[in-house]
Amino acid sequence: MVIDVRTGEVLYSRNADTRLYPASLTKMMTLYVTFEAIKNGEITLDTKVLVSKRAAAEPPSKLGLRAGQKITVRNLIRAAAIKSANDAATALGEAVSGSEAAFARRMNRTAKALGMTRSTFKNAHGLTEAGHLSTARDMTTLGRHLFFDYPQYFNIFSRKKTNVAGREVRSTNRKFLAAYKGADGIKTGYTVAAGFNLVASARRGNKRIIAAVFGARSTAARNKKMAKLLDLGFKRAPSVVATIKPALPNYGPNYGGAKRVVVVTAVKKSLRPRPRVVRMAARTAGQEAEINNAIIASSAKPEAPVVFADTRPAPRADGLTVVTRVSTSGGRQWAISLGSFNTRNEAEKLLLRTALQDFSSLDGALRKVVSRRGGYQAIFVGLTEAMAWRACSRLNARRQNCDATGPSG
Repeated sequence: MVIDVRTGEVLYSRNADTRLYPASLTKMMTLYVTFEAIKNGEITLDTKVLVSKRAAAEPPSKLGLRAGQKITVRNLIRAAAIKSANDAATALGEAVSGSEAAFARRMNRTAKALGMTRSTFKNAHGLTEAGHLSTARDMTTLGRHLFFDYPQYFNIFSRKKTNVAGREVRSTNRKFLAAYKGADGIKTGYTVAAGFNLVASARRGNKRIIAAVFGARSTAARNKKMAKLLDLGFKRAPSVVATIKPALPNYGPNYGGAKRVVVVTAVKKSLRPRPRVVRMAARTAGQEAEINNAIIASSAKPEAPVVFADTRPAPRADGLTVVTRVSTSGGRQWAISLGSFNTRNEAEKLLLRTALQDFSSLDGALRKVVSRRGGYQAIFVGLTEAMAWRACSRLNARRQNCDATGPSG
C-alpha cells in the first residue's frame, strides 16, 4: 500500500485490506493514543509511571524495566518508538488507561474514529494474539494521522538512536533510515506469525510518501520491497498538489469536546480515579506557581475528546481552581528561556521538540509558556544552576537560542 501523504491518495494497492498480524506496528497506535492523552492533559511527558509486574514480564524486544521501577512517560515513548520495547508499550497503556485491557478498548475506539475499519487491537505491544489484526490500508492511515495530528512528536520516528533513562538504545529501523534517500520514519514490526512488517515515510522535495509492507521473509526483503514501493510512490505522485489534512478523530456525539485541563504536580485530593506519580519541579524566584504545562496544545483545530476507560467520568474543568505549590529543594530555582514567539502554539511546539531531545540536563524540568508584551515566552523551570548552563550550552551548540536565569534575575 502506497499513499501520497499530502492528499491521502492511494498510489498503489495490493492486498491492502487483508487482515494480518501487525506485530509491533501496533505501537504506532499505542503512541497515537499516548500523544492524545498528553494533549488532553491526562498525563504529561514528565509523569512518572510505576512499572507493573505485568509490564516488566513482557518478552523481548524490551528495555528491561523492573517491577516497581519509576520511569517517565518521555522515556517510555522513546523506548516504544525507537527500540520497539514491549515492556515500555505495556507500561504506557497502563499509565493512560489503568490496565492493558482498558487501553486496548481505547485503542479500538481510536481506530474506529480514525477510519481504521479493519483493525482490532488486543494489547499495546503487538505480540501475536488471536484477533489482534490490522491491514496495510489501516496502518498507512494511522501513519498519516501521526504525521498530521502530532507533528511535534513525529520526528522521534526518524532517530537512529536515542537516550532512554541514561542508556543508549538503537532504532529497529536504523538500516532502512540510513539506506533510503529521504526516509524519516516510522515503525518496524516482527513476530514469527506476522513476518517482517514496516510502515515507512519518506520525503523528497515537495513530495511525501507513506507505504506499508506486511509479511516479508526477512529484514532485507522487507527493506527492498519498501524501497520499491516508495520509489513507485515518488514516481506517481504529482510535484505540486494542495495538501488536504485528514480530519481529527470522530468519536461521535456521546463523547463531546475535550476540555482544556491544567496539569499540576500535586493536589490535596486527586481529581482522577487513579493517582499518578508526577515529578516535582522548582519555582523560579518571583514567579507565580502557575504551572501551565506547555504540552497541552492550543491549536486552532478542535481538540479530540478525552476518553476514560473503566473509570467514572472526569470532573468538569469549568470553574476549577487548583492551587499548586512547587518544591524549591535541591537548588532547582533556575530557568532557561528559549525566546519569544508570536503565538502560544509556536512556543509550545518548541518546548515539546526540545523536551524530546536527548538532554539529560532538562530531566525533571517543567515547561511553561508566559504571555508577555510582544509575544509568548517559552521557558523551562525547575533547574539547578549547573543544569541551566549545561542545557543552554548544548542548545546554543545547535544554534538554538537559550538564556539562563537564576533566582535573582
